[in-house]
Amino acid sequence: MTILYATYLVLTTVLFIFLFPYFWIYTRITGRYRGHIEERLGFVSEKVIERLSGYPRIWIHAVSLGEVKVAAAIIEALSGMMPDCSLILSTSTEHGRDLAVKILGEKIPVVYAPVDFIGSVCRALSVVRPDIMVFLETEVWPAWLYEARRMGIKTALINGRISVRSIKGYLKLGRFFREVLRNFDVFSMITEGDADRIKAMGADPHRIEIHGNAKYDRLMGLTDQGMETEIRETFNIMASQPVLVAGSTRDGEETMVLSAYEEILKAFPDTILIIAPRHIKRTNEIGSLVERRGLIYQLRTDFDGADTKRTARVVIINTFGELFGIYSVGTILFCGASLVPLGGQNVLEPAVWGKMPFYGPSMENFLDARALLEKAKAGVQVSGPAELAERAIWFLGHPEELKNAGKRAREAVLSNQGAAERHVGVIKGLWYGRHIIAADETPRSKLRGILAKAHKRLFLWLA
Repeated sequence: MTILYATYLVLTTVLFIFLFPYFWIYTRITGRYRGHIEERLGFVSEKVIERLSGYPRIWIHAVSLGEVKVAAAIIEALSGMMPDCSLILSTSTEHGRDLAVKILGEKIPVVYAPVDFIGSVCRALSVVRPDIMVFLETEVWPAWLYEARRMGIKTALINGRISVRSIKGYLKLGRFFREVLRNFDVFSMITEGDADRIKAMGADPHRIEIHGNAKYDRLMGLTDQGMETEIRETFNIMASQPVLVAGSTRDGEETMVLSAYEEILKAFPDTILIIAPRHIKRTNEIGSLVERRGLIYQLRTDFDGADTKRTARVVIINTFGELFGIYSVGTILFCGASLVPLGGQNVLEPAVWGKMPFYGPSMENFLDARALLEKAKAGVQVSGPAELAERAIWFLGHPEELKNAGKRAREAVLSNQGAAERHVGVIKGLWYGRHIIAADETPRSKLRGILAKAHKRLFLWLA
């Protein structure tokens, strides 16, 4: 253990001891986090452990909604390529956990991840006893990684991505992250750019592979014509009506979208606007913005039953989990967090429906998706509300060009399937010894690798 690592562990321990009493009182007063505080502290129940059968035992950590979708694709591929393995999934957020339970049902246990305090991760790892620890995308937890490595657990960063926006922050702590990344056995990255950035952070080049984005594999299977029909009926939208969908918008973008919408209405007065903010707690704020422009809006929950219908031109989505389906009825689809400097959203979600996405210049978190669409001439970047309105009006006036671009968008996604299986091939190779890292040349590491292989062979022989 280096001085930097020791300092991190001491600091997190001191912070934990100091802050935990206040956090405990907060959970008792508000009720928030009360139901899962034990799991956050590493106390995984025996009922969960009893559901783990098979070998090897693989623990996958997916922090929230986006990573859970990746985890679902990885788990599906693991079921085919390593059918005897035992799986457990952890998340850090309530929404992530809810989605995981919804997708996986009773097939795989879902728990909350332990906080990155050495006591919590030690207990969780000791109870779960994984053979392989898989972290998805950008999940790099120093104490968790250190303890996993110390216990001889194989570790992998799968579907790894390091954004252009975050790399500067990592590089400021270059020496520290160099030590942290030594605890990974393998990095299975999304793009060459991600590989270059994690290499710049100090990852061993011999441990890095590039296999595409598993997040896109599962998207095709989620599209369903019946879903589009249901959304149209629920939202009272005729097939001939133009629909502007603004998905995952952030603070400042709704004003720009509304400005563009007012211009679109002058040319296409039947156009419906659906705004799905990234954070639904901003619903009232967005509603006020709409009213100031003299427009009438309804909330999604205003027509939640069979007796009510959408009548307003503007709809604000104040529910979770519907945006993907709503994209199916969109004509012009704008993906948020891109006209403000927040890195963008997943533009391939509308693309799988055969829709051409519009987005702003800030797409640092989805550079691979943007490049995929732009190569197919199936994505539109706009600089602001004026250009969004101008391009939208042009495409609404040229429906065949819009339709063909949507087809190209869907075909671009189809042509890049299979990333989940490639990433799982890395996990499988790690388990069967194809990823024993030559660059990790310390005697202790070599001995650990030899013992792990011997243990695995002995288990397989006994089985």
